[in-house]
Amino acid sequence: MIFTNALPRHTALLTAIDQAYRADETRCVENLLPQAQFSPAAKQRIHAAAAALVNDTRARQKQQGSLHAFLHEYDLSSDEGIALMCLAEALLRIPDSATADKLISDRLAAGNWQRHSGSSDSLFVNAATWSLILTGKLLAPTLNTEKTLSASLQRLLARSSATVIRPMIMQGMKQLGRQFVMGTTITEALKRAKEAEAQGYRYSYDMLGEAARTAEDAERYFQSYLHAIQAISAIGTTRNPIESPGISIKLSALHPRYELAQRERVLNELLPRLEQLVAAAATANINLTIDAEEAERLTLSLEILELLMANPATRAYQGLGLAVQAYQKRAPYVIDWLADRAKFYGRRLMVRLIKGAYWDSEIKLAQVGGQTAYPVYTRKAATDVSWLACARKLLSQPDCFYPQFGTHNAYSVAAILDMAGDSKDFEFQCLHGMGQSLYDGIVPQHPCRIYAPVGTHRDLLSYLVRRLLENGANSSFINLMGNLALPIDEIISDPAEKMAALTYKPHPKIPLPRDIYGAARLNSTGMDLSDPITLSALKTTLEATAPHCSYDVTDMTATEVTAAIEKAYAANDAWAHCPAAERAACLDAAADLFEKNMPQLMTYLTLEAGKQIADCVSEVREAIDFCRYYAAEARRLMTPVVLNGPTGELNQLSLHARGSIVCISPWNFPLAIFIGQVVAALAVGNTVLAKPAEQTRRIAIEAVKILHQAGIPSDVVQIILGSGSTVGAQLIADTRTAGVMFTGSTATARLIQRTLAARDGAIIPLIAETGGQNTMIVDSSALPEQVVADVIQSAFNSAGQRCSALRVLFIQQDIAERVIDMLLGAMRELRIGDPTLLATDVGPVIDAEAQQKLQQHVARMHKEAKVLLQLPTPNSGTFFGPCAIELPDLTLLPEEVFGPVLHIIRYASKDLDQVMAQIRATGYGLTLGVHSRIAATIDYISSNMPVGNIYINRNMIGATVGVQPFGGEGLSGTGPKAGGPHYLPRLCVERALSINTTAAGGNTSLVSLQA
Repeated sequence: MIFTNALPRHTALLTAIDQAYRADETRCVENLLPQAQFSPAAKQRIHAAAAALVNDTRARQKQQGSLHAFLHEYDLSSDEGIALMCLAEALLRIPDSATADKLISDRLAAGNWQRHSGSSDSLFVNAATWSLILTGKLLAPTLNTEKTLSASLQRLLARSSATVIRPMIMQGMKQLGRQFVMGTTITEALKRAKEAEAQGYRYSYDMLGEAARTAEDAERYFQSYLHAIQAISAIGTTRNPIESPGISIKLSALHPRYELAQRERVLNELLPRLEQLVAAAATANINLTIDAEEAERLTLSLEILELLMANPATRAYQGLGLAVQAYQKRAPYVIDWLADRAKFYGRRLMVRLIKGAYWDSEIKLAQVGGQTAYPVYTRKAATDVSWLACARKLLSQPDCFYPQFGTHNAYSVAAILDMAGDSKDFEFQCLHGMGQSLYDGIVPQHPCRIYAPVGTHRDLLSYLVRRLLENGANSSFINLMGNLALPIDEIISDPAEKMAALTYKPHPKIPLPRDIYGAARLNSTGMDLSDPITLSALKTTLEATAPHCSYDVTDMTATEVTAAIEKAYAANDAWAHCPAAERAACLDAAADLFEKNMPQLMTYLTLEAGKQIADCVSEVREAIDFCRYYAAEARRLMTPVVLNGPTGELNQLSLHARGSIVCISPWNFPLAIFIGQVVAALAVGNTVLAKPAEQTRRIAIEAVKILHQAGIPSDVVQIILGSGSTVGAQLIADTRTAGVMFTGSTATARLIQRTLAARDGAIIPLIAETGGQNTMIVDSSALPEQVVADVIQSAFNSAGQRCSALRVLFIQQDIAERVIDMLLGAMRELRIGDPTLLATDVGPVIDAEAQQKLQQHVARMHKEAKVLLQLPTPNSGTFFGPCAIELPDLTLLPEEVFGPVLHIIRYASKDLDQVMAQIRATGYGLTLGVHSRIAATIDYISSNMPVGNIYINRNMIGATVGVQPFGGEGLSGTGPKAGGPHYLPRLCVERALSINTTAAGGNTSLVSLQA
């Protein structure tokens, strides 16, 4: 389980890295402070040197820098700065002028550009501001579908001005791109570098691009790196790896599945390519640095680096390097390990120490994943402390390292110069287009290498946004330095001094992932599947639990079902009168037990339901969140509400239990939906008769055991085993049933509805969540790489067996070819097979019947549509390969296809209304995805589509309890939404109480009023 081959045995130094991954932030900072602090005399020298650097830099920026003033004027604390960043992110990739015009009008018409007029001393900034004011007035965000006179006049004005404005804005975005990108080709970049090289600067070239999605992407990036090495070598200025230009490479660009889960593939497929690049760099006598990436990739990167170091073919090469991110808590331990490996292999590594570029993403990923802590520091000053401490480590071991200090901060530069003393055996690094004015007064006395991105405007976008976020944020050093009104002492403060003075080291406004919901409830704790320590423990538990997961389960007889109904009915009053706080405490206890038993529950999920490992984690977490959310909601809702009325009366409204609730849950979420239904009913005082799907009974049995262990009486929640047509029908028909909760097909929901309507007794509620013809609309402003990643997840995660899964993808025809090609390439990278292995992306469908239905559908599509790709499957088992099919329109899909089948439809921009009409005509309304950078388009679609859950620029699955309440409308369900604030009241009856308080003794409160 987990891996076919075990992870390599860890040394003590690697274990230290793993233990620091999500370590306590306060302890990490306190451990680093002694290494980042300076003597009083050194602090005075550093402060004076930093102040001089700031003064010199500001003087140079006045002479050189229009862009610095522009970034300061439009920083990301302003709506206008955000609008410009969004424009820069998307405009240059849009192929059609109509969508480009919509984006320009959408972004610029929304800004208050007038308030920036004349606020800067820069002629460039003021000229740019006036052009933005003019453009914002000429263009307004209107869709072609708006029929008002005002909209018609706006469109007329926009059409008349677009031919003039669009080229100007496009050119401005290209100029902004040129500020941050060295050249569109390596030849252009090498030529442009000559002027700075003459001043003493060095370069490291990075071939722009984000992570590869397909094998074709990876091959393209590989060839671009190889060509760059050859081009650098051809200029004839290579002397040795330190003094020569170099190349920076991203491992995720060289393999479409660069992740720990795919470790064996990566080692077999990526390593030979890397060895070829390293050999080429060694022959060219230039340096090659492996760039830093997201924290979850670090373990794999270190393993690959060691394999490169161990290669005897390049043992003499001294130009191999690695970027280390100081914002990661593991950074100092990584340096310790690098020093040990350098000594072992007789190498000297070039180590680029940087602050880190994915901070906001790391914070969000840890919160979404429910991790125990963050892999990064939450305060900027703490990262600066880590950077100084790591710098001291690097400088102290010159035999192991050639240090490269990447910073745009004058205090950091001054600190390095002081720590290094007379040594010149290191270099600074800065980003092209940023920070060079800081180093113009230092080079050539101390070398500085410029990190220079190379690539087309299409490849620029994601890189550009990261640079704008780093340097346009009002907390960035470059932005602060551009504010001439800010005293120098505030800019060059000592980060170690600042952190030492703080009692609470983490950022007070960034709670731990467990605490993001505040005092009401805890976030469920996840499982870090990128952590070797976690994976090792999980493997042990899964293998120990697996032999106990298979046991005989038999259907209940009608007599046994009747006995269960009678027990539940008899237990109604006692449980209903149990204080709400006590019932909530039981649910909280259950949540803790689910959390404690997560690995064991995961074993049942993967073996019985065929769930992949990552999906198992998510499902157990969802069950935990349901317990805690409904417990918190019950505490809030079950307290009587006093209503305003005339004096002398007490009027209040209260919620009460209905009685016995029947819960019928599906096999596709055999724990999360099962528990969600059950604990919702229990929280408000109902007893529960829970019928799980026939295919997934064992996991339900284990879940009910946990509820009983948490203190819920055995008669209050009972599991009913059998088929829907027998035990299910008996439960629904019994007049003692006070409500039904159902998740499954629309046809079965209708049958339940008819049965309830026909029976005698009280009229009871049916809460039904059914299927959906779930669609995603993608316009040409969307980022194709993001679209593909979200489509792959939405359509094929859980083998497409989610009620929220993407079924139909509408793509604007202007980008359809590119997106479809990339999508098919990404599909080919999916791995189908044993769900107990971490490397598996797509497991089996639930049973042979489901497999046969899917096979029949695809056979029909071969005749009536165009099957673009279906992946091969293992010969045994109920597997069905992910499939992509292109349709002419939506009428070929009269019903939902429940499995890993994606249907694709192209549309013209002018036909957006027709697309929306086709979707509405299906009658379903469960989930809808929209990928667009145009706010007017997003608002228009979301306000005109009757869909329960709409997801913008993200995947369409994995709704979080209490955050994205889930449920559909129309043919997709009755509502209310599961995991939302309106769910529990539907399981209650309301009672109003009115008391005449004057009946005994008169209205004493009124007559006692003071004048």
